[in-house]
This record gives sequence, C-alpha cells and structure tokens, in this order.
Amino acid sequence: MSPAASAIADNELQGLMRRFGEQAVAAQATLARSTSASRDAALREAARAVRRQTADILAANAEDMADGEQKGLSAAMLDRLRLDGSRLEAIARGLEQIADLPDPLGRVLAEWRRPNGLLIRRVAVPLGVIGIIYESRPNVTADAGALCLKSGNAVILRGGSESLRSSAAIHAALAEGLRAANLPEGAIQLVPVADRGAVGLMLSGMTEFIDVLVPRGGKGLVARVQQEARVPVIGHLDGNCHVYVDRAADLSMAMAIVLNSKLRRTGVCGAAETLLVDREAPAGHLAALVHALLDAGCEVRGDDSVQAVDARVRAACEADWGTEFLDAIIAVRVVDGVEQAIAHIARYGSGHTESIVTQDAATARLFLERVDSAIVLHNASTQFADGGEFGMGAEIGISTDRFHARGPVGVEQLTSYKYVLEGSGQIRP
Repeated sequence: MSPAASAIADNELQGLMRRFGEQAVAAQATLARSTSASRDAALREAARAVRRQTADILAANAEDMADGEQKGLSAAMLDRLRLDGSRLEAIARGLEQIADLPDPLGRVLAEWRRPNGLLIRRVAVPLGVIGIIYESRPNVTADAGALCLKSGNAVILRGGSESLRSSAAIHAALAEGLRAANLPEGAIQLVPVADRGAVGLMLSGMTEFIDVLVPRGGKGLVARVQQEARVPVIGHLDGNCHVYVDRAADLSMAMAIVLNSKLRRTGVCGAAETLLVDREAPAGHLAALVHALLDAGCEVRGDDSVQAVDARVRAACEADWGTEFLDAIIAVRVVDGVEQAIAHIARYGSGHTESIVTQDAATARLFLERVDSAIVLHNASTQFADGGEFGMGAEIGISTDRFHARGPVGVEQLTSYKYVLEGSGQIRP
C-alpha cells in the first residue's frame, strides 16, 4: 500500500489495523524470548541501513517538506519535519547508542527473603504492545521503534500525515535490521495511511492488542489521546518551560543559558517559553538579557518592568504566561525572588522543565526541591530535556505524568515488572 495514501474504506482500514494488532502480539511473544544480542544486532544493522539509504530518505523528506510548505505548516513544524545529512547521522548514531545500552529486561529490581524462607524477586519485563501516535517528527519513527525493540516491546507507529513518506523510508531501514537479525517484522509496524480513522481505532478499537499508548505531538493530539484512550497512556501536554535568573546569577552565564534555552531550537518541547528575572538582580542584568534576546531576533513580551527596558518589548497578556510558543517568542516577568518564581511556575507551568541560574547554593537547592516538574536544572539550559542528553540513546518523549514514567521515556521506562517467588515446599497455613 502506498505510504502517500490518505484514506481507505472503513472495513479495509479495520482489517488492516486488526492484522497489525495480531502481528504485533505474535511478534512481542517472540521478542520476550529473544536475546539481547539479537535485538542489538537488529538495531546496529538498522543504523547501517539508514546510512546506506540516506539518499532515499532525504528524497522522501524533500517531498514531505514541499507538501508541508504548500500547506502552510509553521516554521516550528517544518523544522521538526526537516531531515538533512547530519540529522540522519544522528538518527543512525542514536540506534547504535540504544544498542549499546544494558539490557533492560530481566533486571532484578528488588529481592528479599521472607521468614518462611520464600525468596521474592521483582524482575523487569516488557510492557507488551505499545501504540505510538506522533506528529511531524520523522525521527520519532527510529527513536520509538528502537526503544521499543530494545525493551522487548512490539510497537505500532502512527506518524502524522505530513511526515508519512519520511517515516516510511526510515521504517524500511528498521525492517531491514529486523530481517537481518531474524526477528519478526511485526515487531515494528508503521501504519501506512494518513486516514484519521487509524488513530480512533488505536485509541478505542484495539484494546485486545495494544497494552499502552504514547502520544507525541501538539496539545490537541495529546489531550485527545488522554480523553479517548481505552488503555493506559504515557504522555505529556505542552512544554511550558521556564528559566529563572536569580539575583546571585553570573550575567554571562545567564545570557548564554537564556539564549540557548530559547533559541537553539524553538520548536522542541524543552525550549524555554518564559524568563523570570529577580527584581534584586544587579542593575543592568534585566536590560542585558532583554536586549540579547531582541538582538537575536526573539520577540519579547513583558510586564511593565520589562517594557520599560526597551521600546521593542510588547506588553504581555495573561495568556502569554501559560503559552507554549514553539517559536522565537518569549514571555519575560520580573519577580520578587525565588519564592515568587516558584509560585509563578506552579501556577502557569506544565510540569515539564525548569532551570535556575544562580551562584547561591542554598537558593538553587530550594528551587530544585520545591519546583514540581519532571526535570529541574541548575545553571544549565532547558534544552538538555532530551533522552539522548541523559545518556538514554533516545527517548519516546518527555512525560509530565506522575504515573509510571516521568521525564524522558527511554528503555527502562518502557518496562514493567513481575514478581518471581522461589520456595522449597512452603504452603500457606
């Protein structure tokens, strides 16, 4: 079936998705018995296939980019969609890095012996069949497929229509790796049509096959999945990330961190969307930060104190404090110290990633302890909110949930556990 197909008859789609589900269940049973060496071999061969097929993948991406530009996708969406030689090499290296990780399966998470002699172990096992629904980013095809394979899970991938050709080309490399390692191709399946009905089926029509869903995309997609899914969901809403520059911050460090947090890549969920500056910061610090952002081409929306710094600053409205701009726009507010910064983040933040810039260890400790987000940093850019930067090889997403997985979702977060008990004839009185 052509990956460019946009819609098929309902009964044909239902049949297609049911076959995907059946093949995924069968493949997962095989993966659960597979060796770590075979799964790693598949990932390494997939990395080689990505490099061999670079021209084909880039050609497919060029078609997706042309369509995206014609459809008027935002600059942030186009940046997420775009592939080039360096990004493809990063995908290949990510596959190899995941292969190099320790086997997450079979780990003994805890062990104890009861007074009756029973030995109890808690042992890591796969989650099962994972459905992943994502938008725009073709690299998720590789990251998600690889992480699921490494952790012994079968996966059904449903990428966005805007990246369908790119995702299909990357999936072909993953399938080549599976074949080379004699693992079932049903372990990593990509829905080959853009029909939105496939999403609905994954949410509520495949409960006999799919054990958990992971949405990765805009707020609308994630909210829909969380509202309509009939199986557990690992997901995050928007990444409304903050940088707080304290009165004890080093100005040169603060400028570097703020600019990198906001502008390195504006379309990623770890990009800073709000800058908070301590009112007691040395004279000139606020102006220096605002001028640096404006001069770098970033639109600044600020409160009265920030507007007084530069006529180019636009007035911030209430909605700006809770907005994930995913663009070269930042909201800036002056706060009365770390306590007010923490309160602002608690009110407007999305629980994703927050950073404090300060040379005061006690203030940093207070911020790190009190801010209840998945990732908190001291003197570092929010753009480190990335599984690859955590040494995970890659990630499926940054979870803001508190249930099961929080922060970067890597191979360990894609496992559950079972209890294994060993006795010597014990019976319960």
